[in-house]
Amino acid sequence: MKKHELLVPVGNMECLYQAIANGADAVYGACQCFGARKFAKNFTNEEIVDAIRLCHLYGVKFYVTMNTLVKDSEVAAFLEQVEFLYKNGVDAIIMQDFGMISYVLNRYPNLEVHASTQLNNSSYDIVKLLYEKGVKRVVLSRELSLEEIEKIDVPIEKEVFIHGALCISYSGCCLMSSMIGGRSGNRGECAGSCRLPYQLYHGDKLLSDSKYLLSTKELNTSYRFRELLDSSIYSFKIEGRMKSPEYVGFITRMYRRLIDSNGNSFALDLENDQLKTIFNREFTIGHLFQCSTSELMNTSSPNHIGLVIGKVISCNNKKIGIRLEKALHQGDGIRFLESGKGLIVNYLYNSKGLLVSEVSKGDVCYIDNKIGLTDCETVSKTSDSLLMEELRELPDRKVPVTFSVNAHIGQAFTVSISDGVHTIAEQGSIVEKSITSPVSEEKIRTQLGKLGKSPFVSQEFDIDMDDDIFISLREINEIRRLLVDRLTSARMKVSYDPVIREVEFSQLSIPFDNSKSCSVFSEEQLKTCLQLGYQRIYVNDYSLFQKYQSHSCVYYSMSRCLYSLHSALPSRALVKDLCSFSGDGYFVGDYSLNVSNIYTAYYLYQLGISKICLSAELSTAEVNDFISLFYQKFHFYPNIEVLGYGAVIVMVIKDNILNLKKDDYSYYLKDLHQRLFPVYFDGIHTIILNYSVQSKLDLSSLDKRVSVRNQFYQEDSEVISEITKNT
Repeated sequence: MKKHELLVPVGNMECLYQAIANGADAVYGACQCFGARKFAKNFTNEEIVDAIRLCHLYGVKFYVTMNTLVKDSEVAAFLEQVEFLYKNGVDAIIMQDFGMISYVLNRYPNLEVHASTQLNNSSYDIVKLLYEKGVKRVVLSRELSLEEIEKIDVPIEKEVFIHGALCISYSGCCLMSSMIGGRSGNRGECAGSCRLPYQLYHGDKLLSDSKYLLSTKELNTSYRFRELLDSSIYSFKIEGRMKSPEYVGFITRMYRRLIDSNGNSFALDLENDQLKTIFNREFTIGHLFQCSTSELMNTSSPNHIGLVIGKVISCNNKKIGIRLEKALHQGDGIRFLESGKGLIVNYLYNSKGLLVSEVSKGDVCYIDNKIGLTDCETVSKTSDSLLMEELRELPDRKVPVTFSVNAHIGQAFTVSISDGVHTIAEQGSIVEKSITSPVSEEKIRTQLGKLGKSPFVSQEFDIDMDDDIFISLREINEIRRLLVDRLTSARMKVSYDPVIREVEFSQLSIPFDNSKSCSVFSEEQLKTCLQLGYQRIYVNDYSLFQKYQSHSCVYYSMSRCLYSLHSALPSRALVKDLCSFSGDGYFVGDYSLNVSNIYTAYYLYQLGISKICLSAELSTAEVNDFISLFYQKFHFYPNIEVLGYGAVIVMVIKDNILNLKKDDYSYYLKDLHQRLFPVYFDGIHTIILNYSVQSKLDLSSLDKRVSVRNQFYQEDSEVISEITKNT
């Protein structure tokens, strides 16, 4: 049978115990820094070592997420943490930062690196590039369909999210939380901007009022899991490092059963009902199975809504009467969906008014009205007391072992234990002929099989022995104890030699210029910028680029998140996703490449990029430091630009989720603070721009070696001319 990996999130030690006990093949968690979930509890260095050893004892792999962007001031600490994990036997490190991926692969040749979905692994080209660089596994973008995944015929391990929360934006492409609140999703600080209410406007006309227009349902592939098992996906990943230990235990158990039954779990309806009481924003099969927008989005609620269990049929100041569609127990949590009010059912009464611990499906129950409910609302169960109690009792996971015994008169009593990977032997005393009390094969089997609270369980015995022999039970027990201790130690040892190499950097020939550039949407803007003498003009419309490409200063601004990138590259382009840029051409890397340190820039130059726009999240001081640090390290000045004016793209979303007219630039999203975010549909993606066009940089203090870009959207010629004078 084809082997798959069930990969489970662990935000702390309690979640780890649940994941191991309920059947995870591998887990992923973070240390205190660089883990993309800054507000999870995470693991200390001491805990992470214990966690790795515990996982290995049970045959579980531990992957550490270090999948944030790394600034130059953090590189030393980042690499120190990588080396610490490397020396302590981590099975892989999951990374986003392209510079750190490239450097780590060179410095630590035996370390397995997985490319995080935060790297925006949405194209065949980036998967091919990562494989060629030595990345062992790629975590594919959630936006890819199963059909698209199957077409990526690169011999790399494919990891795919199969359950949990969905980002509405392509991962690694979301800057909204960073731009509006200073909390970077690329650095593990996401404030969940997509879970807030927005209004959609077309010009001054309100189209949609105060709904959660960017909030998705939870991914749940359980009913289509057989198709995933038949795919080329190796690792099935569950999202949820911020979730409770009970959630981790339940969802691990659920998908373990699906894998082991080849997708034929007979309890799936019950399990999904139970799951809804633990966490449920409504469920979707996601882009994996090419769901519609209505199947993807939950615009009515961004929070846990539970499992609908009945309807209020009577309500007064003292009691609420509920007709139940599903059973209710004392201690359950419920919510009334229309008002959002909720409570724990401390006292539960049956239809006769008697206190009971349970009321069954189809019956009427009563509860105390301690929340002031006034209307007959829909009732949802948001926590199941009996299920929570069950989940806190961890299953007893065991590692099967085989014992081999040689017991012949005149020879040393020899016993070995094997887990299929390690085989360990111990010798005892010389076997003697029994005078009065011979030991039987069954007795040897019984004593060796007494593995108690150890992580092992005896699966098979191979016993070669003479008749009428004497071996003391004490000796058998002592050998068993020694074997268990030695096997335990062997399983927890680092399984590879942590080789560390010096990284060498070759001198690159990168043309340098600090000319001013701009980005335009319309022909009027393009003509104006030609007249103003911009030396690079990035044109978003391909037909407009073709019309003016005879001008050497005109570049095509590529679309983002293309499935096939390299084949669409013209000779002059602003590129927004990673691939190998070999061949003739002048390619400018956009700020979407998230260049936050000098190593990322260096390795992008190696790929064939000629100029780089630094991350829009860097400060003026960080940009200036970048220049000097780059020169000190690589002995030439970087060819870079920064955004001086213009609205940064804060989200790139697959499909037309807001039902916009293509290339109509009069749409806006308004948030609770009355900020207006321009939004448009380009035929493939919904693009949201930041509400502000002002640069966060102090251009007057910027190093003069840096080029400045003005990014125009709806500005007319007069405004463009004025902005050009002042930047």
